[in-house]
Amino acid sequence: MKKVIFALAAALLTLASCGVGNVSVNSGKADKAYLSFSAAKSQDILVTVDGKEYKTETLKVKGWSGNKSLKDIANNVITLEPGTHTVVVKDKTGKELTSQKVFISAQEHKMIGLEL
Repeated sequence: MKKVIFALAAALLTLASCGVGNVSVNSGKADKAYLSFSAAKSQDILVTVDGKEYKTETLKVKGWSGNKSLKDIANNVITLEPGTHTVVVKDKTGKELTSQKVFISAQEHKMIGLEL
């Protein structure tokens, strides 16, 4: 009888002390893509991506280097879902500068060069 009580007590202690609970872990990179525009000079532009309009400005080609962080150019970056998008760019007078379909992968920063 003592062995049975000891075995039950040991089993209860073992089961009661191992509970960790539910743990949720998120890892990996955000499922976002980034789009910017460069030109010989900085200029305000109106960008339409899949029917949604964004006001931004071009990045000056001479001042652009691929190692700049997104924080440095955050005002000139459009954040999108990865995939294929229809992009139309117009200057502030409404003149169409370019119209194209672009594919952007997750975490990719695509730079489109414009001739102004």
